[in-house]
Amino acid sequence: MTSSSHYDESREAWEADRNKTKQRFPERKSSFKTSSDIEIDPLYTPEDKSDDYAEHLGFPGQYPFTRGIQPTMYRSKYWTMRQYAGFGSAEETNRRFRYLLDQGQTGLSVAFDLPTQIGYDSDDPMAEGEVGKVGVAIDSLQDMEQLFHEIPLDKVSTSMTINAPASILLAMYIAVGEKQGVAMEKLTGTIQNDILKEYIARGTYIYPPKPSMRLITDIFGFCQQHVPKFNTISISGYHIREAGSTAVQEVAFTLANGMAYVDAAIESGLEVDHFAPRLAFFFNAHNQFFEEVAKFRAARRIWAKIMKEHYHAENPKSWKLRFHTQTGGSTLTAQQPDNNIVRVTLQALAAVMGGTQSLHTNSRDEALALPTEESARVALRTQQIIANESGVADTIDPMGGSYYVESLTDRIEEEVNDYLEKIDQLGGAVQAVEDGYMQREIHHTAYETQKDIEAGEEIIVGLNQYKVEEEINPDLLRVDEELEAEQIEQTRQVRETRDQTRTDECLEALKTAAKQNKTNLMPYILEAVKSYATVGEIANILRNEFGEYTEM
Repeated sequence: MTSSSHYDESREAWEADRNKTKQRFPERKSSFKTSSDIEIDPLYTPEDKSDDYAEHLGFPGQYPFTRGIQPTMYRSKYWTMRQYAGFGSAEETNRRFRYLLDQGQTGLSVAFDLPTQIGYDSDDPMAEGEVGKVGVAIDSLQDMEQLFHEIPLDKVSTSMTINAPASILLAMYIAVGEKQGVAMEKLTGTIQNDILKEYIARGTYIYPPKPSMRLITDIFGFCQQHVPKFNTISISGYHIREAGSTAVQEVAFTLANGMAYVDAAIESGLEVDHFAPRLAFFFNAHNQFFEEVAKFRAARRIWAKIMKEHYHAENPKSWKLRFHTQTGGSTLTAQQPDNNIVRVTLQALAAVMGGTQSLHTNSRDEALALPTEESARVALRTQQIIANESGVADTIDPMGGSYYVESLTDRIEEEVNDYLEKIDQLGGAVQAVEDGYMQREIHHTAYETQKDIEAGEEIIVGLNQYKVEEEINPDLLRVDEELEAEQIEQTRQVRETRDQTRTDECLEALKTAAKQNKTNLMPYILEAVKSYATVGEIANILRNEFGEYTEM
């Protein structure tokens, strides 16, 4: 902080000039705030920035990682451009994957349909009308083989947005790798595997929290030994933000969930430095550019302190918060959909300026339907233009040192820590979820935001201001209605042609193992998958043993 008389005199002169100007040209609002209700001052100066560079910032690749987790960041390698895709059948989605890889995408990200996400086969009555609609339908190993046909798993990193049945889909991925001749220790990618946020914000849960946490720690333990390059969880703030949270709540609830997973893994007998380096995170990028940049920087610093000071992890890799970012789906509008390209560009730029490790850019038509091939290409090109034409990746943490960004980073850290302290007092994230605390906080925020939009206090271009008369009828992707019948028939054929005796033996072995709390279930699930047991059959074995979660 500077205390020179010249500084003080200059500041007083500016404030006098500002007040005089405000009389002629009143400010647009009585107060300016971020999405997290943080007051935005009219000007930030050296007084608003900490003098302790080493403690608050440090250098890239060094604790507390505020400025990035790698010493060279994007000067060595761009973030992974990982476009989320999945619709209809495995065969159709495979074609989209290969198209995106041909267009320069550097990683795959799989969207599964709703029945797959909640552990039902396509021929289950619960799946009727939902097969292939919001993602790809996967019932058996045969579908997974088609999904990755001619895609070498030793050369591609794959992210899978799957939670309650994550163990089953990971086992299928491992089995496909084996069929390709790729040893499981060479596989790279991420499974979301974050069940706590499902209870909080998304709803695709199956089992109650306790057995769900067992499955997650079983994956941690199995991958530590056999699939060491795979990220065993992607602790997700994305869906928390989509449900209506603020930026501060997104970080706080996500890190609280992360601590719950670390606690569960340690309780299961795993050593923190054995599993923590493979923990990954998944955040949203919204429209308030500076708040988003500061959010990512604060999240890195908070997690580093948690892992080093609270859990006493000794491996620096355990301190690093590695994260994927997706631009904000809930910010997209059906009205004037081309405006979404601009929104996504700003959000993607914030993610890059905040130091993301991988990025998905939403397509302009996603408020209306699954993206067409053309709109998916535009979304990918957005990342490629930012990377190759803007220059923002040429220096590390270019926002570092900004009086405003550093002040906002500090303020977000303070407010996140307040939430973490409150959650700890409630008994931790699992108890806070069971009590409905996080859900209530998000619902209140979402309600207040909607009121502001309806009152015109929060402007959404094309929605509540700058509207035009238009017929919203772009060229949308349509999932073939015949797909469901074809998928059901294919699944029936799998059941008819597999070695049923072997399948029954594998399912019975899984049932027995599920009764034994200390037995890791992953090897049994893997054998069941290889016998062509279906997602629904495996999930039902566990349903019968664990029960199903019912929202309070």
